[in-house]
Amino acid sequence: MTVEKVALVTGANKGIGFAAARRLGERGIAVLVGSRNEVLGKQAADALSADGIAATPLRLDVTDPACVAEAAREIERRHGRLDILVNNAGTAGGFTGAPSEAGAADLREVYETNVFGVVTVTGAMLPLLRRSPAGRVVNVSSHVGSLTLNCDPGSPLANVSMIAYQSSKTALNAVTVAYAKELRGTPVKVNAALPGVVATDLNRHRGRRTPAEGAEIVVRLALLDEGGPSGACLSDEGPVPW
Repeated sequence: MTVEKVALVTGANKGIGFAAARRLGERGIAVLVGSRNEVLGKQAADALSADGIAATPLRLDVTDPACVAEAAREIERRHGRLDILVNNAGTAGGFTGAPSEAGAADLREVYETNVFGVVTVTGAMLPLLRRSPAGRVVNVSSHVGSLTLNCDPGSPLANVSMIAYQSSKTALNAVTVAYAKELRGTPVKVNAALPGVVATDLNRHRGRRTPAEGAEIVVRLALLDEGGPSGACLSDEGPVPW
């Protein structure tokens, strides 16, 4: 069978990543199930394969440049290109105190995955994405990264204080814009997806939305046509202010 598109989803063994991998696979896309844990990644890929999805596990620790480089080489060996990259892997970290109590190490723990990991993976995969006739990069961000919403006293985020996680998503938004600007005029589009408050391990499953619901905007951006935006920050309801 000829594969028309190949997608890599990081952190795809559970939550929004797994749901996005399923939705993409249901559309006939070959899905690489990126997971730091090889056992969990294989279990997730096997579950998708059992439902008729072309899913393959791929060991991918986004905080390990050597592992990321090897993953890129493996994708090149198997497919020669990459059509969709979903940077989904993320963490909230362990710090829960006031901003004035945070140290650099508290932020670094979160940035290693949420920001530096995205830069490492995107940099390694861009040569493969450039070979696609319509490369798509989707960075899974959050409303909590919006400076506009955080500064609005009438916003639900007015009293939310998660310095490491919030600032990492703000940084991720800036990274998204930077890549979109560099790739302007090419077939590669880069956007940020805001899935909403989804029940995942990240929030101890206290979110209002299901992973499948959260994955909808991720999949929509992954499948954008030529006329779609690049450098946008979008939720199901539409654009969200940076």
